[in-house]
Amino acid sequence: MTHISLDGEWQLVYFPEGERQIAHPNDLVGAGLPSIPARVPGNVELDLQRAGVIPDPFYADNIHRLRPFEFYEWWYTREFTVPDAAAGQRWDLVFAGLDTVATIWVNGIEVGRAANMLIEHRFDVTDALRPGETNRITVRLGSAVNYARQFHYDAVAMSWEHREEGLFIRKAPHMWGWDIMPRAVSAGIWRSVWLEAQPATAIEQLYYWTHDVGPDGAVLGARFQFRTDAPTLNGFTMRFHGTCGDHTFDFEWPVEFVAGSCRIPVPGARLWWPKGYGEPNLYTVTAQLCQNGQVVAERVDRIGIRKLVVDRTETAGTPWSPPSAAEGVNRVDMPPDPQSHFVFYVNDEPIMIKGANWVPLDAFHSRDADRVDQVVALFDDLGCNMIRCWGGNVYEDHRFFDLCDEKGILVWQDFAFACCRYPQTEDFLAQVREEVQAVVEKLRNHPSLALWCGDNEIDVAYLVDGLSPEHNRLTREVIPQAVHRCDPYRAYVPSSPYVPPSVTGSSQVWLRVPEQHLWGPRGYYKSPFYTQHSAHFIGEIGYHGCPNVSSIRRFISPKKLWPWQNNDEWQIHSVYHWRHKAIDRDRIKLMANQIRELFGMIPDDLETFALASQIVQAEAKKFFIEMTRLRKWRTSGILWWNVIDGWPQFSDAIVDYYFGKKLAYHYIWRVQRPVCVIIGEPGPGKYLPVIISNDSRHPAEVHYRVWDADQGETVSDGVFTVPANQNWQVDRIRTYAGDQRLYLITWEVNGQRFGNHYLAGFPPFSLDRYRAWLPAIAALPRAFDPDQVAR
Repeated sequence: MTHISLDGEWQLVYFPEGERQIAHPNDLVGAGLPSIPARVPGNVELDLQRAGVIPDPFYADNIHRLRPFEFYEWWYTREFTVPDAAAGQRWDLVFAGLDTVATIWVNGIEVGRAANMLIEHRFDVTDALRPGETNRITVRLGSAVNYARQFHYDAVAMSWEHREEGLFIRKAPHMWGWDIMPRAVSAGIWRSVWLEAQPATAIEQLYYWTHDVGPDGAVLGARFQFRTDAPTLNGFTMRFHGTCGDHTFDFEWPVEFVAGSCRIPVPGARLWWPKGYGEPNLYTVTAQLCQNGQVVAERVDRIGIRKLVVDRTETAGTPWSPPSAAEGVNRVDMPPDPQSHFVFYVNDEPIMIKGANWVPLDAFHSRDADRVDQVVALFDDLGCNMIRCWGGNVYEDHRFFDLCDEKGILVWQDFAFACCRYPQTEDFLAQVREEVQAVVEKLRNHPSLALWCGDNEIDVAYLVDGLSPEHNRLTREVIPQAVHRCDPYRAYVPSSPYVPPSVTGSSQVWLRVPEQHLWGPRGYYKSPFYTQHSAHFIGEIGYHGCPNVSSIRRFISPKKLWPWQNNDEWQIHSVYHWRHKAIDRDRIKLMANQIRELFGMIPDDLETFALASQIVQAEAKKFFIEMTRLRKWRTSGILWWNVIDGWPQFSDAIVDYYFGKKLAYHYIWRVQRPVCVIIGEPGPGKYLPVIISNDSRHPAEVHYRVWDADQGETVSDGVFTVPANQNWQVDRIRTYAGDQRLYLITWEVNGQRFGNHYLAGFPPFSLDRYRAWLPAIAALPRAFDPDQVAR
């Protein structure tokens, strides 16, 4: 036996930190402290809820009841056995996730300490184990808030929204409270824990990269390191065998030292492609360390062979809108400007990015594993070819990246730093260096991983206070150096958005760089802020939408369901920092005003309010994606905010925490197909362009029709073959300033039918008229039930 799981039921003792003089597991004996059952993986709040100590934290205002427990300490214990056969072997105790300030004992012997929730921790426990007997493991988790008191907070260190406790503590940043997640500081053994026997000879690390891709095949690079107790290093070889369907390759390399590298030819290689551009081919590669022809160690990885380049400049061009409708048939995508661009290339093909941001799956991360498959399936169904893993979160586990590998979804990975100016002390820099190395070495073989990013919005955090981001040693020195050491062939950007020294003297510099977060005033979604931006790549953009009424009833108490004004439960579930109500960021009022922008009124009942809000969100997000596609390649991608909530709330998500889909889900599905018919905005000549966007590597023969929803009159139709990876205007429709119309669109490609619509005219629109149109919109291909929208 080489692996013994310690997941399952433990016992948990808890009390205010320092209230009792308990410093060792033996001190718990006879202390008279109550214990409750605890699950591992788990979070202490979930154990308290199961034991009846606290109510459901996600209901009503119950999340505020967690504050006292931030100052508690938590003692986990359980017993286990190790077989007699384990004697003489080296054993490691492995925690995939410890939250956060931990001391670990085995049979009363301290075996290790940890203070980073975000990475795996491994301890040699060989001398502490008792093979053939009952063993006891104890884990003490201290108060993270109290632990944070010991540090010196200098003048430059800063946290937006008053989350100062989190600056030195390596927990998921959102846990201290965010605008999209509640304050739930938590503690727990949140990922699996196990004992692992360590053989004398093993492959310790193996790194693959694509060295070259050509018409006849590819060349893989491999960097390896192994350990062995062999007295000499004679007679060792590395063998590689790869399979992808019926395609295979084999390679053998002589080894003269415990570390080395080689290049592996793969004739006729099957390349990995992102969604919409080809198949995400994966090779299962078995690496065998052999001595004198005998296999002494083996490792199996699943990799993709692909060349990926991020071609970007430091500055953006001037604000720009798609060209107006012209006469005739015209190609309307714009080649990247050599002086200002941000484009992902895979296997030398430019990729039009259509994706979304990945936020915490749950406020209590031990439940992440139960949600990850279903959430990735939503991204896949929506046609996303990129996910941005936002920097306020944990690092997702292999399961997430395996799914992205399989589905052809590229991953933009922020490191877990967000919206703060973090400490620059040598001790903290050293801790970050260790974290980055652990994360990069864990994830670097996944072909879906496209880019490492130093943080979320911290360049902006420096600039808003008149400081230079170049003074941030984390993203300018420590992180890039660690990335270069461990993963030198993958792109790195210092921040999202990254603001280089060449533009830091400008006003609103974050709107003068290629990759931008387009939040702004959040008014009418077709305002100049959204239609005339200068972004070459949109890293964040969003619009609010009320959850379904059935979902609201699950987290808002009956007496607080309506009205929304001056409603503390609605405010709590719109999640700005609960201790600072004076911060003037009323998300509910903003959501209501966005309804007023489109419909000229705010409904006075919950059901109509929810429906109107979902319509506004759906039209806005559909427009943002269409606008990006029409700006191809001037803007090469959009990562909208966001797919699903990590707790029940009013937010920008298009799927609520309970997996209830909002109207925007259906609209976005339609406009993220690889081939899409889109009606653009009217130009000075008062014509609406009809454009076919082909985001694929193959020409597409498109049969399309556009008609007036009220009259049924066809206003444009035809058959057109759109070249690969291009946009073409195929027609234009006369429009008038005072018109308010709904145009319905269908098209067929390769025997499959698709649909879209266009809301023509200027607000305010009649909500009753839109409700009358909704069944016709819903009946388009990929139909949905209009009677269930917002219910």
